Amino acid sequence: MTTETNYGLNAMQHVRAGARVNSRVKVTVEWHEAGAQHVVDGYTMDISPKGCLAIVPQGFAVGQKLRLRNRSNGNEAEAVLIWRGHEGRTGWELGLELVQPPADFWGVEF
Repeated sequence: MTTETNYGLNAMQHVRAGARVNSRVKVTVEWHEAGAQHVVDGYTMDISPKGCLAIVPQGFAVGQKLRLRNRSNGNEAEAVLIWRGHEGRTGWELGLELVQPPADFWGVEF
């Protein structure tokens, strides 16, 4: 393998670390911009103890700090956008990493 190939594998291992579950969970994303609080609703495609892949009708810059609320149980956690995919009919694909979430954030065991 070349160094470039090794780097690609290591990057994917970091992004895809941990158990993942295909699960559609309704979420709310909150952020502050220009002195105002903004809120949009979305849903997850998959979840893990460390984050999720969500579909949200708002694009953000990678690295942006957000607040994520699990609408099924009310749990909240800070999150950081670590990946932004394509914009589809229902919104943007967002890879969100949770920052110190409660152990039961998603309400499921991994």
